[in-house]
Amino acid sequence: MAKCCLVRGRELAQALGSMHGAPSQLASLSLAHCSSLKSCPELEHQASGTKDACPEPQGPSLLMLRALQELDLTACSKLTDASLAKVLQFPQLRQLSLSLLPELTDNGLVAVARGCPSLEHLALSHCSRLSDKGWAQAASFWPRLQHLNLSSCSQLIEQTLDAIGQACRQLRVLDVATCPGINMATVRRFQAQLPQVSCVQSRFVGGADLTLTL
Repeated sequence: MAKCCLVRGRELAQALGSMHGAPSQLASLSLAHCSSLKSCPELEHQASGTKDACPEPQGPSLLMLRALQELDLTACSKLTDASLAKVLQFPQLRQLSLSLLPELTDNGLVAVARGCPSLEHLALSHCSRLSDKGWAQAASFWPRLQHLNLSSCSQLIEQTLDAIGQACRQLRVLDVATCPGINMATVRRFQAQLPQVSCVQSRFVGGADLTLTL
């Protein structure tokens, strides 16, 4: 459903709810560039008076997609920290893209980490409000992370890579291209800390144009 710019949350949740068997079987969903998609009660868990980590939705909701493995929300620009915290509660999710979300902050990052602890592939490029403070809290929730795209995240600094290197020991590929707060010395230290990382994309880091590949 990528680039269906008129799709809204209410209709999407109702459509999924009306498809017999679909909610429990759907493994991959792309809503990239669905610019009208935003938070609404149908997208979120409707309060049932409980605080379960994995609540059962009351009526049609994206939370019905228990088998979901891949979700792409790239450029869904109306999504906020609050909506992501309520919607992204998928313990089995393996691949997630939240690139080009201008409203995503450290609070949203931590909420996503708590709701989706099994991620292996995560894309957060051009999320300019993310900082090392968010990663200091979020990284420990993602020990399975293997591919991470942080390109053009302008607030990230060397402490960000330190936190990721300490917590995400299975990481294989990292993209920090055009992150002005990260320099080549930090990239080299990260590479030494995690020798199993096969590729670090670091174009225009610290003014350099370099891709480290083993």
